[in-house]
Amino acid sequence: MKSILSTKKLSTVQKDQLLQEGVCVVDYDAIAITFLDFKAPEVIDNAIFTSQQAVRSFLEKSQGVLSIKNCFCVGPKTKILLEENGLKVIEIGQNATELAQKIAKNYKNCVFYYFCGTIRREELPKALKSEKISLFEVKTYKTVLKTKKFDQNWDGILFFSPSGVASYISENKPQTNTRAFCIGQTTAASAKKHFKSVVVAPTNTIESVLEKTIEAL
Repeated sequence: MKSILSTKKLSTVQKDQLLQEGVCVVDYDAIAITFLDFKAPEVIDNAIFTSQQAVRSFLEKSQGVLSIKNCFCVGPKTKILLEENGLKVIEIGQNATELAQKIAKNYKNCVFYYFCGTIRREELPKALKSEKISLFEVKTYKTVLKTKKFDQNWDGILFFSPSGVASYISENKPQTNTRAFCIGQTTAASAKKHFKSVVVAPTNTIESVLEKTIEAL
């Protein structure tokens, strides 16, 4: 039986899906999230969210005091979470680079507030600033690495963020035959620094990562 490590806790249904396909999984949370207090205008015309955590922290900390007219986001799950909470999504990208390209092409004269974590990638803010698009960053959550050492060799390791890669690598040395299965291109870029074989899921969902893992193993 193949064995994999997930750097994010999986649901019982998700673990059963893997077991039914002959894949044994060990899961843990490689990172922890803490929501932060933040300041922003009461009415925001355009807001960018590149993660579900940013949405959750915004909703909890704003407590309905702040309102957003238009949302721009990365990934279908982030879009669903925004819409479930009454927010209008007018543009979505599969990753931060794709979203930045759409904004640069169609919304160059708009002002944006980017709700993000204390650890965030450079692609989106760098791309928008190079196009001279007004961008204000609002740090809404903090990512803490929960490092853990494993003695077992894995056929595959599932990664869901660059921070998850950093957390695992801080205590573990990848084996030559271990494949990294990643939720998106930005996570894959981090994994490629440490793993020889990196597989990227076609969409930014946990389910897509699991399907790709089963297919590959």
